[in-house]
Parts: sequence; C-alpha cells; structure tokens
Amino acid sequence: MRAAIYSTYGPPEVIEIKDVEQPSIKEDDRVLIRVHSASVNALDYLYRKGYLPTRLDNGLIKPKNSILGIDVAGRVEAVGKNVHRFKIGDHVFGSCFGSHSEYVSSREIFLSHKPKNITFEEAAAIPCAGQTALQALRDVAQVKKGQKVLIYGASGGVGHFAVQLAQSFGAEVTAVCSTSNLDWVKELGAHYVLDYTKENFADNGKKYDVILDAVGKRTFFSCIRSLTENGVYITEHLFYPKYHPVQLMISSFIGGKKAKIHFAKPNNSDLDFLCSLVEEEKLRPVIEKCFPLEQIVEAHQHIENGRTKGKIVLKIKE
Repeated sequence: MRAAIYSTYGPPEVIEIKDVEQPSIKEDDRVLIRVHSASVNALDYLYRKGYLPTRLDNGLIKPKNSILGIDVAGRVEAVGKNVHRFKIGDHVFGSCFGSHSEYVSSREIFLSHKPKNITFEEAAAIPCAGQTALQALRDVAQVKKGQKVLIYGASGGVGHFAVQLAQSFGAEVTAVCSTSNLDWVKELGAHYVLDYTKENFADNGKKYDVILDAVGKRTFFSCIRSLTENGVYITEHLFYPKYHPVQLMISSFIGGKKAKIHFAKPNNSDLDFLCSLVEEEKLRPVIEKCFPLEQIVEAHQHIENGRTKGKIVLKIKE
C-alpha cells in the first residue's frame, strides 16, 4: 500500500510517498479500514519536526512510527473476532495512528459510524479537533447555559468546533479571529466577534467564565484579568507558549481562577455524540482545502503557517 513516510525529523520535505506493507488486525478488538480521507493536525507537524516531548514518545534520534495521521474516515475491510459494533462494508470515522496511508488498523473503541449526511472528507475533519473542543468545554470547563465563553483562534480546527459547541450548550460566545474570518465565525454561532489584529480582548474590561485558547498564542497570565472570579483558562498547547507548566502551579495559589491543559481522549461515545450533532445539523465541519496524498508536503506547509480556516484534509482514495 502507499503511505506518507518520514524516516527523519525535519521540515515538510522529509515526508515521502512509499510502498509499505499493509497492516493486519492481529488484535481481536481491531478494525482494518480502507482509508478514504484523513485530516492533517498540528500534532502531525510537531511529531514530524521532532519537538523534544514528541521525541520522548517516538524516538530521540529518528521516528519509531514513521507514518503520521491521527484522524481517519473510510470503509471497514476486516474486523477482529471481538468487534461487535462494525461489519465489513461499514463507513466509519475516528482516531488511530498512521492514517496517512491507504489502509490503517484502529481499535473499535476509537471509531464510530460516519454521519450519513456528510462526506468522508468532512468526517475525517472531526475526530481530533471535535473531541478536543467537546471535552475542553463540556468536561474541563463544564460550560453551562448563560455563561460567557471566549474562543481564541475561533476560525481554526479546534476553534470552529468550539464556537458551535459552546453555542449549543447555551453559552454566550465571543470569538476571536482575523479580519477575513469575522463574518464566517459569526455564521457558525458566535454572538460577538473580535478582530485580534485590531484589538486585544484582555484590554476591554470584559470578563469571561471560560477562555479557550485554541491556537496556543495566549498565556494564562495574559488572560487572567479577563477571567471571572472562578473563571477557567484552557489550552491544549502544552509546548507553546513555554510557560504553561508554571501557570498550572501558580494558578492554584491565586484564588478561584484556574489554568487547565487538556488533551483529547479519543473514545467512541464522544464520536457518537458528535455524529448525532452533525446529523441533526447542529454541528458542521469546515474544510479549507483538500490535498491528494501525493501533495502531503504542501498540506504540511499550509497547516504550519497557522492561518488555517477550519481543517486541512488529505484525500487518500478518490
């Protein structure tokens, strides 16, 4: 099968398309998927670049796992004997490592049936970003109706899901993005929009119960004045800015305000929930651009510039 391989850490150009052995389902709880589409996430380029924390997981000198990709949408080709939710021919989406390839093996608990009203490309855009936004708002912040939520980086992969989810939970949503995306983000459900190129929300005197930094461009310290007495600042970007571990410790000594770092925990129940929202047309994934697998270098270059509107997706199978 064809797969996007990187055998050394470095810039996007280290990725090559090669023929490799097709995976098998050795474990009884696994599902073999013929990949139709897979998204490109920030985690992919962090691993490809070889940031130190990722090297601790994937090899200090060279990558142990040479195929990137954590989101997948495709068709079930084979199932292990302990798989009960899926059968051959089912259309699925979910989380697994190595999805930038023609076939991938995933555990059943990380998959759900693809929403019936969207394409494979749209389904592939959901798992990582959608679950990150959902768990940050619902589980970490425990957003309630009437609370004020600010999403920083509202037009990005996690951000555009967070705007829609916060609105569906009944929160008053303020979205922060660039000038060109203001109208689009408001269409997603934001009640208020702020242009970060023209104003700093931290200087306007308004208070928010939750501030979700979806792009890792703010710090707890820079947001603390904008949090309510028991407000929560959340980010998934542990490695940038560099002060997050310090912020976690300090936040425990300054009253009710808290800094939280959240990483998505893939699971089928959250995928089922997101699927139901999509089928009820309460949530929609937005794709800025689809690249064929052969243009994965260009896809990495695009997402690394930090200006993505929604998601970037690879089309593996036409």
